[in-house]
Amino acid sequence: MKIRLGGKLLEVYDVVLIPLIIGMVELLKMYGMSRRLLPIMALIFGILGGIFYIYPHDPKAGILVGIMMGLSASGLYSGGKAVVEKEVRQ
Repeated sequence: MKIRLGGKLLEVYDVVLIPLIIGMVELLKMYGMSRRLLPIMALIFGILGGIFYIYPHDPKAGILVGIMMGLSASGLYSGGKAVVEKEVRQ
């Protein structure tokens, strides 16, 4: 599957960075990082992935895509956490 964004085709393996970001955030959580900082770290990891991996030649596009990936990872993390907590309470 290919998605066109800003003239570049994003491949499926580009979007695979989102679960990788979630995994890195989980590692930070395991090592005791404050829960308030985890979404910010997801955003930072997303931006770095966007700049250095997806759009190394276009920093603006890299930042935009990185923000989308970081927010997606943060939302998936928060949404998954809410579902698990709801199941535990029941």
